[in-house]
Amino acid sequence: MKAGIIRCMQTEDMCPGTTDFKVMREKKCAFENVEGEIEVIGFNTCGGCPGKRAVTRAAEMVKRGADTIVLASCITRGNPVGFPCPHAQAIKEAIAKKLGESIKIIDYTH
Repeated sequence: MKAGIIRCMQTEDMCPGTTDFKVMREKKCAFENVEGEIEVIGFNTCGGCPGKRAVTRAAEMVKRGADTIVLASCITRGNPVGFPCPHAQAIKEAIAKKLGESIKIIDYTH
């Protein structure tokens, strides 16, 4: 898997993404059934509310080799602050529409 991770811009100053990388490396949580190596192609933010920049950032990571786009748990589950993004579903749908069915989307990390 070649993954591009998109995280919440509002949590970037309190979370360096270490748990995202750890669960990928250890193949836990969202990555439990991944066969083979996991390579991180990119790690970027959504660009801030309402997350429109996530679409172009996901597309850029695909251009650079990502075959999977991962929405970090800060977006979909609200980790670490307990407040999921109110735009998470719209972000996911917009990315899927832009990238098509050939790119897998994972909607959490841990």
